[in-house]
Amino acid sequence: MVDNSGTSGSRVHHYLQRAYALAESSEAEILYDQWADVYDTDNANGYASPRRCVEAVIKNLSPASDKLKVLDAGCGTGLVGDCLAETSLQFVLDGVDLSAGMLAEARGKGVYRELERANLNEKIAKPDGSYDVVVCVGTLTKGHVGPEVLAELARVATKSGLIVATVHNDIWETGGYKAKIEKLQNDEIVQIISAEEFGILEWKNTGGRMLVVRKR
Repeated sequence: MVDNSGTSGSRVHHYLQRAYALAESSEAEILYDQWADVYDTDNANGYASPRRCVEAVIKNLSPASDKLKVLDAGCGTGLVGDCLAETSLQFVLDGVDLSAGMLAEARGKGVYRELERANLNEKIAKPDGSYDVVVCVGTLTKGHVGPEVLAELARVATKSGLIVATVHNDIWETGGYKAKIEKLQNDEIVQIISAEEFGILEWKNTGGRMLVVRKR
């Protein structure tokens, strides 16, 4: 994904080819369990989505005096948690992910309060209105989680809660994500703040959409 030279670059290319060709959740679980112990290394030099997501959260937060309750949906090894920990925000962070291997890596960082296994193509096992901020980074991409998850992210957000999700450019429209979020807005469930193009890699300004919405 980020280092295109040497052993790491070859490994990333191999895993990404498999990732973009995924057909079902069992294949995704196997892939990410296998990738988990070197995932952070493979994404250390240029993967910008986690940091840029956290920047979007900070930019769009409403003033709050209490600790923010944050859900990292599709948390992987906890790269978003790493970025949040580098800010001055006061937060309690929970994460869900399909891969037990990825969750184990995230658990070792000590940033997350709760980490649970979840398939984001199904209902998230969290109560309505549980979180002030919901983030979903790197999961809405080719062969992964469909657009229906956007309704789930909104469901678990508090009233006026912030939802920030990255969506791969190639499927933003063709995969139904644009249409789904517009429907949620038309149904007065969310308000779209922005859906700007951004660079998934540090040296690019293209590749994804940074979707920022507020729960109504």
